[in-house]
Amino acid sequence: MAAEANRPEGERGATVIELAVLMPVILAVVLLIVQVALWFHGRQVAEAAAREGARVARSAPFDSGDWEGAATAKATDIVRAIGPQLLGNATATTSEKEPDERFVTVTGSAVQVIPLLPELSFTITATAGGPVECFRPDNGGEDCA
Repeated sequence: MAAEANRPEGERGATVIELAVLMPVILAVVLLIVQVALWFHGRQVAEAAAREGARVARSAPFDSGDWEGAATAKATDIVRAIGPQLLGNATATTSEKEPDERFVTVTGSAVQVIPLLPELSFTITATAGGPVECFRPDNGGEDCA
């Protein structure tokens, strides 16, 4: 009551109007922070899944015929185990750049908190891979054992 007594007559209710103007901006900033955090966490899930899928792909021998299936299954299992709701529509694909390099790519979409933003901005893609593990014989041969 004392604060209202010192306030000029024309400024009564100014705080409510200021709050009404600022609340949408504050809410948008909070939702944007949550959206960035969910995108970042979804990216971490995709990177972990691609890394584990690439580990399976790289450890399969050269003559292994089903390394693609094993690698994509492992990457998909990791997405399901860590965060199936964090990375929606997740797919895993394999590629081979040279005969001795194998890669796994995981693609999905992050959870969308802000409905008006375009969905393309929340697409997450992570690729991991490297050379196939090859153990060479002790006699100095070039072929993998």
